[in-house]
Amino acid sequence: MMAMFDLALRGEREPVPIKAVAERQGLSDRYLGQLFTPLRKAGLVRSVRGAQGGYVLTRKPDEISVGDVLRAVEGPISPVHCVSDPGACARVDGCVTRGIWRKLRDRIVEVLDAITLADLCEEAGQEQIGGKAPGGVDHHA
Repeated sequence: MMAMFDLALRGEREPVPIKAVAERQGLSDRYLGQLFTPLRKAGLVRSVRGAQGGYVLTRKPDEISVGDVLRAVEGPISPVHCVSDPGACARVDGCVTRGIWRKLRDRIVEVLDAITLADLCEEAGQEQIGGKAPGGVDHHA
């Protein structure tokens, strides 16, 4: 999320070098390189080669949700494996708790899909006004 937040702040039009994102966000550029692969495959970012190269978002920040990013990097959003993969548990048909996990998943997805990168940028801007710099919030969570 940190890298996508950074791109939303800085890379809507101009490519942002991965090394610059890594430095600003306190992350390893090697680690970010690995994360950008599934983000690229999901169509959320594209790479631009050359001296002025880097990564750019493929859509506007208000068109990319937190849920989109998490699904691209982590796979299906689910509190327990059997909700996204019914074949993962032999007791799935008679499980009294599976309904609870599906409802929880649905609420989590609802919240994550309602928050966009633009929302994160706006929140960071409001915090900057309050005396905190962008990135001062804990986006690692």
